[in-house]
Amino acid sequence: MVDVGGQKTERRKWIHCFENVTAILFIASLSEYDQVSSEDGITNRMQDSLQLFEAITCNQFLIKAATLLFLNKTDIFADKIAYSPLKLCFPDYTGLNNYEEASIYILDQFRSCLSGNRSFYHHLTNATDTKNVEVVFAASMNTILNKTLSGIGMY
Repeated sequence: MVDVGGQKTERRKWIHCFENVTAILFIASLSEYDQVSSEDGITNRMQDSLQLFEAITCNQFLIKAATLLFLNKTDIFADKIAYSPLKLCFPDYTGLNNYEEASIYILDQFRSCLSGNRSFYHHLTNATDTKNVEVVFAASMNTILNKTLSGIGMY
């Protein structure tokens, strides 16, 4: 597993290193929909995550990789959505400002970035909830193992 987080200027330096990757684990913070990037003070963090997600999943080196999306910080998002409308990030959003509708809408935004017929798995996570992390980790490892075995003809 390789963490490739970092500044936008660094992204183009590592993307070519991932040819034949089995799975992409992409983690985005649900709670950052109303925040801007610390790099430029303008770019919405959720929009930036969506753009990066699309760039990674459409990249020629990663086109066959299964995609696992973790939408993290569900606890903070659930509290914040009640007083900070999702329209701040998504002006076209017409749903209620509640956890259920807003999280589904955000998930759909990520899902719409995918192209082709690729394996896609998603989890809503709270990294401070150890039970949630255990369940999600086990499911993710199972997905990666199955994809790897399938790739070598053993599943």
